[in-house]
Amino acid sequence: MKINLKRPLLFLDLETTGLNVATDRIVEICVLKLHPDGSREVRTRRINPTIPISPQAQAIHGISNEDVADEPTFKKVAKSLAQWMEGCDVAGYNSIKFDVPMLAEEFLRAGVDFNFRKRKLIDVQNIFHKMEQRTLKAAYRFYCDKDLENAHSAEADTVATMEVLECQLDKYPDDLKNDIAFLSEFSTKTQTLDYAGRIVLDENEQPVFNFGKHKGRHVKEVLLTEPSYYDWMMKGDFTLDTKQILTEIKLSTSIL
Repeated sequence: MKINLKRPLLFLDLETTGLNVATDRIVEICVLKLHPDGSREVRTRRINPTIPISPQAQAIHGISNEDVADEPTFKKVAKSLAQWMEGCDVAGYNSIKFDVPMLAEEFLRAGVDFNFRKRKLIDVQNIFHKMEQRTLKAAYRFYCDKDLENAHSAEADTVATMEVLECQLDKYPDDLKNDIAFLSEFSTKTQTLDYAGRIVLDENEQPVFNFGKHKGRHVKEVLLTEPSYYDWMMKGDFTLDTKQILTEIKLSTSIL
């Protein structure tokens, strides 16, 4: 089943130096733009991360430091990439937990304003896990009845993700509505305020911490009773996005 679109939908996949959103960098990005008329554009680009690629990451995606030494940094391509992605919703595989936070962090470092919160986000992995519990390779075999060649190549994974979503719509017509807003809500596990999921909304839509010793406690309460916790987080190994959200909550409650 073809995906019903009112505006373009971006499928994205990243290969990175590692798995830490706060400290690692992108080494390859592929974005497939699916238009409402069914036409598609694919852009794949390697990036000089300016930091070493970990051996563990290289073993997965096969990209070495030498492979990206002469490629542009993300900062050099950020503005044109943001312009090309403007006005689109976003989909991916494990994208809400990893790809979107990683890309958002790179945009923040580059000083380019690209707000993913203004877009509908669809995570094909979350739909898959709710329905079948598998990996992308298994999902491709299960839904598309094809073997995924060149797994962990950004472009192969990106195209496979789009095909899996199309097949999911065919397989679950009674459960999945062919509508971007529905798919976004269905594939989002938790209402997170920051991309890394450190701060989430409770049942009353109040921000609470989702990690550490204050997990489950209201952020405003912690900032009032333990002001030093804010300073600790601002100096800690948290993403720029998490720190930005925390600061907005602090300022909104007039905590100085």
